[in-house]
Amino acid sequence: MSRLKSIIFGVALAFLTASASAVLAYDESPVSGGGTIQGTVFFHGTVQTQKIIPTKDVETCGEPREEALIDVGPNQGVHNAVVYLVDVTKGKPWAPDAAKPAEIQNIKCRFVPAVQVIRAGELSVINRDPVLHNSHGYYGKRTAFNLAQPIQDQTLSAELPRPGVVKVDCDAHGWMEGWIYVVDNPYYAVTKDDGSFSIADVPPGTYNLVTFQSFTGPVSQQVTVEAGKPIDLTIELKK
Repeated sequence: MSRLKSIIFGVALAFLTASASAVLAYDESPVSGGGTIQGTVFFHGTVQTQKIIPTKDVETCGEPREEALIDVGPNQGVHNAVVYLVDVTKGKPWAPDAAKPAEIQNIKCRFVPAVQVIRAGELSVINRDPVLHNSHGYYGKRTAFNLAQPIQDQTLSAELPRPGVVKVDCDAHGWMEGWIYVVDNPYYAVTKDDGSFSIADVPPGTYNLVTFQSFTGPVSQQVTVEAGKPIDLTIELKK
């Protein structure tokens, strides 16, 4: 395993520890006087890239290319960072689509979506390519699922029963990488192209807010939500 991958596994495990230190039941209930946590996630450092050189199935996987390890826009806002309140036991209902099995697809030797947040439960893994993929998910260093899919459009199911970060790679195409953030409450957001995010209907109180991106690792901070008031945050990720 490369030094970079070792570092990524380390920060993933750190996030897992932060988010799963207590697996608590979540109760849906009306939120009176909820507040909003909003803001922008920035990265002002050097954007590093990795060289992707497909060594097999080139017709499907494409030509060599450079891929950024963190998606940073012109204003330094970070796209596809996850912002999440941990250990929330009561609050707004889950979105209706959260009850459906989440999906991750193999498309042209890429995981799609590359980053997603899902409710703990079932995951559908779909191979859209005419080549063998072996999707392998890990909670930290422990295997969560390991699915060989030699048939195009084949769908297999996996269970992700507890909160934490799950890194997904392909044993057949070593450059493929995806990230699934399994949560136990609906208070989360994935940053937009400009790095902005918003988490609404938060019950008044003090919380631990975690921001995670695979290249930089997690940033944790305490936030206090007052009834009916927005909190505007500027969150900087550092390598």
